[in-house]
Amino acid sequence: MQYHIRCDDKDIARYVLCPGDPLRAKKIADHFTDDRLVSDSRGYMVYSGYYEGVFMTSIGTGMGGPTVSIALEELANMGADTFIRVGSCSTFQPGQDAGDIVIGNGTFRYGRTADGYLPPEFPAVPHFDVLRALVDASGELGLPCTVGVGIAVDAFYGLATRKPEFRQMLVDAGVVSIEMESDTLFLMGSYHGWRTGGIYVADGGPGKGKDAAAVQRFEQGETDVIRVALHALRAIARRDGAQEQHHAVSRQM
Repeated sequence: MQYHIRCDDKDIARYVLCPGDPLRAKKIADHFTDDRLVSDSRGYMVYSGYYEGVFMTSIGTGMGGPTVSIALEELANMGADTFIRVGSCSTFQPGQDAGDIVIGNGTFRYGRTADGYLPPEFPAVPHFDVLRALVDASGELGLPCTVGVGIAVDAFYGLATRKPEFRQMLVDAGVVSIEMESDTLFLMGSYHGWRTGGIYVADGGPGKGKDAAAVQRFEQGETDVIRVALHALRAIARRDGAQEQHHAVSRQM
C-alpha cells in the first residue's frame, strides 16, 4: 500500500496514461472496458481497465512536477514502467492554434523538481520507443501533429516566461509548447529506466482560446490526443507481448 495512492498492486497496470487533469483521466478511462476507480486519495484519481485487450491505468496527477514525481514513484512501486503524459499546453509558434496536437521530443528544463533526480545539464527527453509510437499513432489515425521541443515551468503565472525578450528567444529557438510536467516525467524516466512520452492539446496560447469556436477546437483536440495516446500505448504493449513470446520460444529451443 503506497503512502498517497492507496490501492492494491494488482489494480495498477504496467501501462499508464497520466494527464494532470483528473477529469481527463476519467475521459481516458471511459475508453476502457471493465473500467473502475481504484483510488481516490490525496487528489489522485486512479482508474484501471482494458483498452482493446491491454490492461491500462489512467491517473490525474495534478499540476506541476512535485505531484507528478510522487505519482510516478508510487505507480512504479506497484509495477508500472511505461508512462504517457496526455496533457494540455500553450504555444509559441505562428500558425499554432487551439486544438492542435503537439508531441514533445524534448523539454527545456525551467522547473526544479527534476533537479532532485539529475543535474540541470542533463537533457529532458522522452524514450524513443514512446516518441515513435506516438508519432506513428498520429499518422495512422490521420491526425496531424507538431513534434518539437517544449518548455516546462513551475510557476504558471510566473513573470520570466512573460517577458517579451524571453518569449522571443523561445520563438526563435522553435519551441512549440509550454506546460508544467514533461521535464519531471522525462527526467524520471531517464533516471529510473522507465519509458516516457508526452502528447498535448494546444489551448491556443496566452489570451487565446476564449471564444466558442476555439473552445470547441480545444475539446476536439483533447479527444484526439486521448485517441492517439491510447493507440500508441496499445501498440507498445503488443510489441512487448510479441517480444516476450519470442524470448519464451527461444528459451525453449
